[in-house]
Amino acid sequence: MAERERRGSPPYGGNFVAHSRIMDHNDLYRAIRRMAHEILERNHGLESLSIVGLQTGGVPIAQAIADEIADIEGTVLPVGTLDVAFYRDDIGLRPVLPEEVTNIPFEIDGRTIVLVDDVLFTGRTIRAALDALGDYGRPRAVQLAVMIDRGHRELPIRPDYVGKNLPTRRDELVNVHAEGVDLGEMVK
Repeated sequence: MAERERRGSPPYGGNFVAHSRIMDHNDLYRAIRRMAHEILERNHGLESLSIVGLQTGGVPIAQAIADEIADIEGTVLPVGTLDVAFYRDDIGLRPVLPEEVTNIPFEIDGRTIVLVDDVLFTGRTIRAALDALGDYGRPRAVQLAVMIDRGHRELPIRPDYVGKNLPTRRDELVNVHAEGVDLGEMVK
């Protein structure tokens, strides 16, 4: 879970307390490697393909996928970052904390963009990301890669590449970090 979401989660603060480790570092590596292969297979290579990680949790995963693709194919993919704070539909319901930069150092017109995030929950962040991408151009296609799909969708959004499907309760939180994936809750 992104640090700004921890600070902004109701009751507007608290500490994340993990109850269980769902994936360890090796599980994350295997999931990233598998998703890299799936992206290559679905897109028949790398032509006109770019990766954009959503700030903050999707950025390290996007870079790891790009690094894996570079190891497999020997070609470095363009990688960008996208902060969607001002595109969210819940402004006023939770704090807006645009603390990271958007950096898309390539034209997205006509390209296939793989959006990458750490956790897919309601789908609202991805909707915001699609709106934000529209301000940068018109991609040929947008695909979605997430490390964890926890369900509870409020919008008709479905990932193309998933590290792990993890059914959760609505009040549980998922934290993806370099050492693995933890399931827990926010406590004061």
